[in-house]
Parts: sequence; C-alpha cells; structure tokens
Amino acid sequence: MGSSGSKSAPEPVRTSFVQNLPAPNPELDKPWRKFEWTQKEALKKKLENFTLDNPDVKNIKILVAGQVGAGKSSFINSINNAFQGRITSRALVNSSGGDSRSFTQNLKGFTIKSGKKSLPFVFKDIMGLEPDALAGSQTDDIINAVFGHVKDGYKFNEEQALTHKDQNYVSEPTLSDKASCLVYVIAADTIQFTDDKLIDKLKIIRKRISDKGIPQVVVMTKVDEACPLVNKDLRKIYTSKKIKEKIHLCSEKTGLPLSNIFPVKNYHEEIDTDDDIDALILKAIEQIVEIANDNLEDSC
Repeated sequence: MGSSGSKSAPEPVRTSFVQNLPAPNPELDKPWRKFEWTQKEALKKKLENFTLDNPDVKNIKILVAGQVGAGKSSFINSINNAFQGRITSRALVNSSGGDSRSFTQNLKGFTIKSGKKSLPFVFKDIMGLEPDALAGSQTDDIINAVFGHVKDGYKFNEEQALTHKDQNYVSEPTLSDKASCLVYVIAADTIQFTDDKLIDKLKIIRKRISDKGIPQVVVMTKVDEACPLVNKDLRKIYTSKKIKEKIHLCSEKTGLPLSNIFPVKNYHEEIDTDDDIDALILKAIEQIVEIANDNLEDSC
C-alpha cells in the first residue's frame, strides 16, 4: 500500500540579486582650496624675514590651546622641525595611547629658530582642555593667559583658576605680554565625537577674547588618521571629501570661518622631515602670524 501522506511542494529557489555598486569616490574633481606644494622654501624665507608692524613689540605671542591628545605640543614641535630641517622635541609630548590627562602642566613659551636666528614669534603651550569642570585647564586660565596675566612657568591647578592674589598673576601686562592670536588645536579624526561640554568651554573663551578683539584660528591635526586617502598621499588633503566635511563640521562647532581653519599633519612617527608636511605647517604659520600682526597693528 502506498503512503497516504502527500509530499510537500519544494520551496521556490530564491535568488539574491546583490548589486555591486562602485564605492563612492572619496575625492573631489578639483581642490576645494588652492595650495602650492612647492612653496616650502618661499614660505620659510618669508617667515625668516618677517618684521612686526608695531615697533613697541619684540615678539608676537601666540597661545596654543586645545583638547587633550589633539596634538598641541606636537604642533609646536612640527613648526620647529620645519625650520630646523630635523625632528626635534622641545615641547615634551605623551604617547597617544597613554594617559588621557594633559601632559602639559605649565605655561611655557617657545621661541622658534631658523638655524641660529630667532624669529619674531613665540608659541605658548598651555594645559589641555577637558570636558569636565574640574579637569584640564580652566577657561579663566586660558583667557588670562591670552590677556598676559599668567607668568611663564605657572603650573596650572585643575580645581582652581589663577586669581589676582596669586604671585604668578601679572596685574598690569604690557602689549608684549599679551597673545595676539589664540590657536585652537582640534583633531580631525575625533571632531565629530567632541563633547558638547568642551565645545561650550571653547565658546566661552571665544566670546571673552573676541570682545577684546583677539583673533582665533583652528589648526586641525591628524588629517592622515581621519582620511585613508590623505593617509596614502598628503597632497590629497584639499581634494578629500572627508577632510572638507571635517573642516565644515569644525566651523559649525567652533563658530570660526572656514578661512581661519588650517588642516595639517604633525610629525609623530617620522625620523626625517618631509617637504609636504612642512609646506602645510609653514602655510598655517604664515596665516597665523599675519593675523596676529594685523591685531598688533590695530593696537598701535
């Protein structure tokens, strides 16, 4: 006798149509900012011969602030490298995989030299910013440092900003004591994750010093870590869609115009200098120094 059960109909074969779409092009058809990659020596010579418009000031003071780990001290070293033609480490830095707290604890100024010649600008390194209220440098300390109220060598206190009663407080700073420009160093690879509390601190600083006419710029570091295209070829920095997006995001977060934001690559693992890295660094410095000099001229 045959089986009384009936065989179930075979399941239809389902064909999956996977469309192999090409990956979107990460590169723009033309650069979003013009840049001459062969201008290193011309920029270097221009900065070596730079003269201040205000005869009462010997050096332009430029304060370098930014989030912990963004590369403030590495940026200062990279400037020095570009002029010295070798890897230097005047501003001490911590490894990126180490402590998340600021490695810089004291306010320190770095005069830049080309060979043995001292150039007329000083970059001042300050304790890094952190989102928490009682961590990193205090907003009042950064503001006071811009206005020249903080003596070089002062060790920052995360829990208490410097007051006028402290021996490290300069009550009546001269024009030479004051910073003529504030540089924020922001990492391109983490800008989208930047804590709102940190952005709020930047906005407080921005408003307070803008009221006194102090210009600000952003140096955007770690472009090679933010974009694979740039990691392979630094000259793709101004055709990279990703870096352009990062610049626009940075402008939105900080409130600074695009023209005041400069993407760079710091030296961090190299043992020799590189002309393309130097060209980006020197162009940023040219713009920063000219902005600072304009501010000095307005103070005459």
